[in-house]
Amino acid sequence: MSADGLDTEILSADIAGVARAAELLREGALVSFPTETVYGLGADATNDHAVARIFNAKGRPHFNPLIVHVPSLEAASKIAVLDGRALDLAQAFWPGPLTLVLPLKPNSPLSALVSAGLPTVAVRVPAHPLAQKLLEAACLPVAAPSANPSGRISPSTAQHVLDSLSGRIAAVLDGGPCEVGLESTIVGFDPAPVLLRPGGLPVEALEAALDGTIAVRQTSAAITAPGQLSSHYAPNAQMRLNAVEAKPGERLLGFGHVEADLNLSPSGDLVEAAANLFRYLHQLDDEGDAPIAVSPIPDHGMGRAINDRLRRAAAPRD
Repeated sequence: MSADGLDTEILSADIAGVARAAELLREGALVSFPTETVYGLGADATNDHAVARIFNAKGRPHFNPLIVHVPSLEAASKIAVLDGRALDLAQAFWPGPLTLVLPLKPNSPLSALVSAGLPTVAVRVPAHPLAQKLLEAACLPVAAPSANPSGRISPSTAQHVLDSLSGRIAAVLDGGPCEVGLESTIVGFDPAPVLLRPGGLPVEALEAALDGTIAVRQTSAAITAPGQLSSHYAPNAQMRLNAVEAKPGERLLGFGHVEADLNLSPSGDLVEAAANLFRYLHQLDDEGDAPIAVSPIPDHGMGRAINDRLRRAAAPRD
């Protein structure tokens, strides 16, 4: 048992494991579970005490809102207003790695902590089969940021979660490595669609569905959705981006046809690179604190989301 008083259970991806995870969520406990993007740290989104435990376990600032996970568009419509272009995008990409920031329904049952006092809520319908089973079994909306200490590298395996949060949460539902490996793309409406965070759904797919370009949030704008802190996803080591080669004493996180300590994708596949990003950052973190140089990443498709995470990981820290 940890100093926090919890023995974190490791639950298998079977009927019994899902049932136990759902039971813990209904009791107000914290349960980490896999999505196609990264592992989330789930709590009953209608329970103030349960949601407060997320902020405590992660050391997350309370002004940073959370994403609410639900099993279907119908379930999302019970907590948020879904119409117009938002409904178009939901119908096109849910379930999947897209989060929509929507007006709260009047008399919403959600804890005010979820939306950080804003009149909107971030909602997602994950595509991962195990996440779907858990949400159906729990029968409640689940608030779930990434299952890592605030500002650190996001987890793409159950072991990543255990390495940083074991003893601070009730359980981890182990569904293996996450397929996408980067958090969801977030879109808000003002009233036209605005990209608030690039992620697992490429911007090009959004623009194709909208039949036009999508506006991008200004970096100086107030925080209106998760994942907008300037310093985030950071390893312990300092990082240098767009490095053609490593300097003496640096480790190279490569991309494409380069000799590197670790290579996100030797063939230059951005989807493969996204899936490997957080896993390789965790591995480099485990191996020491020598500085990390990162090869240039093309800034299109999944590369936009990769570069967003790398810029935040390399940003000056408080």
